[in-house]
Amino acid sequence: MRTVTDLPHEIEVVENVFIPTRDGQQVAARLWLPVDAEQHPVPAVLEYIPYRKRDSTRGRDAMNHPYIAGHGYACIRVDLRGSGDSDGVMVDEYRPQEHEDAEDVIAWLAEQSWCDGNVGMMGISWGGFNSLQVAARRPPALKAIVSASATEDLYVDNMHYMGGCLLADNLSEATVMLAFNSLPPDPAIVGDRWREMWHERLAGSGLWLETWLTHQRRDDYWKPASVCENYSDVQCPVMAVGGWADGYTNAIFRLMEHLEVPRKGLIGPWGHKYPHLGVPGPAIGFLQEVVRWWDHWLKGKDTGLMDEPMVRAWMQDPVPPSAAYQDRPGRWVGEDSWPSPHVEHRDLTLSRAGLVEQPHDDLPSHALELQSPLSVGMFAGKWASYAAVPDLPYDQREEDGGALVFEGEPLTEALELFGLPTLSVEVSADKPVAQLAVRLSDVAPNGEATRVTYGVLNLTHRDGSADPQPLEPGKRYRVEVQLNGMAHSFWPGHRLRLSVSTSYWPLIWPAPEAATVTVHTGTGVLRLPVRPPRPEEDDALRPFGEPEAAEELEITQLETGEHHWRVTRDLATDVSTLEVANDQGAFRIDETGTTIRRSTDEWYSFRWNDVNSVRGETRTVRRFEREDWRVEITTRTVLTSTPTDFLINAQLDAYELDAQQGDPRVYSQNWQRSIPRDLV
Repeated sequence: MRTVTDLPHEIEVVENVFIPTRDGQQVAARLWLPVDAEQHPVPAVLEYIPYRKRDSTRGRDAMNHPYIAGHGYACIRVDLRGSGDSDGVMVDEYRPQEHEDAEDVIAWLAEQSWCDGNVGMMGISWGGFNSLQVAARRPPALKAIVSASATEDLYVDNMHYMGGCLLADNLSEATVMLAFNSLPPDPAIVGDRWREMWHERLAGSGLWLETWLTHQRRDDYWKPASVCENYSDVQCPVMAVGGWADGYTNAIFRLMEHLEVPRKGLIGPWGHKYPHLGVPGPAIGFLQEVVRWWDHWLKGKDTGLMDEPMVRAWMQDPVPPSAAYQDRPGRWVGEDSWPSPHVEHRDLTLSRAGLVEQPHDDLPSHALELQSPLSVGMFAGKWASYAAVPDLPYDQREEDGGALVFEGEPLTEALELFGLPTLSVEVSADKPVAQLAVRLSDVAPNGEATRVTYGVLNLTHRDGSADPQPLEPGKRYRVEVQLNGMAHSFWPGHRLRLSVSTSYWPLIWPAPEAATVTVHTGTGVLRLPVRPPRPEEDDALRPFGEPEAAEELEITQLETGEHHWRVTRDLATDVSTLEVANDQGAFRIDETGTTIRRSTDEWYSFRWNDVNSVRGETRTVRRFEREDWRVEITTRTVLTSTPTDFLINAQLDAYELDAQQGDPRVYSQNWQRSIPRDLV
């Protein structure tokens, strides 16, 4: 990362400004402005998220917003209502109140004397989501957006459900938000009312996990903030960004296909990070690309950006399997439209002999029964890699013993895939609820198997997630499993391996009963998106610059953290556990004097093959302290299940760590909830 200090514009920073909303509440913002913006107004760029501008995102903000502001923009980082130093209570994600406040902020920006009336919106994850959602509401001043690691479909791609299966990330995301929603504003910003605001949040935010588990099918809860319900609502240009190790990349393909506005898609090897901070690498000069985007759409400059391919993606080369990569070798490829006429489909048929390039009409059908052990999935990695721990999938040979494996012959020439593979197959089951997890791996000549992509399907959602239907035991159904998008080069001598299992814990929660699924070969087809190499076009792509950013935030590390990802098996009790520790230690933000201590621990376990023994537990600690202010939040959430219900046990404790107080705990709440399973 190259630190840039000689930016074109000198800037000033406004630590906090309160922006009024239509109902009389205020949201808190931090500003970075060119010093002459009053004399020469500039466009504004908004990032609007709930992750505490004063401390939690201060490090990332210090690298991003001064850089963009230094190129002639007013950058503004706003805490959502109920978060950070803003008024109110946040009771859920992506609700109408959030969008209305965003419209008010955008209108306020456009009216400022230092703004020329043009506004852009950008963000990663939550900020990428609401950039799309607010764009669909068409506030007049919003002229373009950059949406990174986000989706336009809240049910399909939002850490809650995938293919109608419950993601374990639903629990971890709820835990993160329980911790964030329970933190107080900073007294240095809001003054003496900080305690009153804090207790209002503690009592009012609620248990979001309960809400999300109540909506197990694609109902009206998910639709209002899902831009996919009507893509034409978005009328401003969109840059959509993601990475192959992230969980949201499929949305980029859908946005490129269905939006009718100028748009760009960028997909690298990264996890859930901005591309200039991207891991696995190579990271790129993403902030330079963002400035080009804003220069084009907010300043009317011809940067040449829109003459480049609609989609740029990192075509990954084979690598040995590993749970953590510093870099993924490969090259950039480009497509001028999506779907691309340069991507052709090739069908491989599932047979007793493996994957064969032979019409299924010529092959006999065989019934292969499978009931996978719950251990399949313990080496699957995380649904979305955050690069905080080694959270990528490990050698798939660890998983394939509990799966049906269909493998092709060694390739005689390179095969490059780019897009979303699908598996169409006939199945039957002996229970009304059953699952399929499908993995496509690159098998090296030495036998090492690296997962390239995967997909999961709750078979009760075979005809969609709005109205799932139970399976009739013994009846054959043709189902289609969509695998996640990918770009991968299989080299000569390597093999393609398709692995099918009936469980994938803890990535997805198991079915209510252990089900035996019968896969009927001979009629099953794996459809691959084949992109023949086009070196003459790809080699001519404009290279990305090296990663650049403004100066990093100065911090003092006070305690080292610990990150690990451990799988253990107790042979005496038959209990296996995945333990994930993300302890960031303690550090002081030098310019504010605030010391932060934060950690999150997760445990996912099961006993032998008892599907109702699965258990997810998360614990968090968040502490903020200065000489005159010391607060701490701890949370614990446990999720278990029976054949009929999901069971939640959660605790929240808040402390004001004043040595003069007898009991520093100022708030405590426990939840015990039972939520009926709805064919999940």
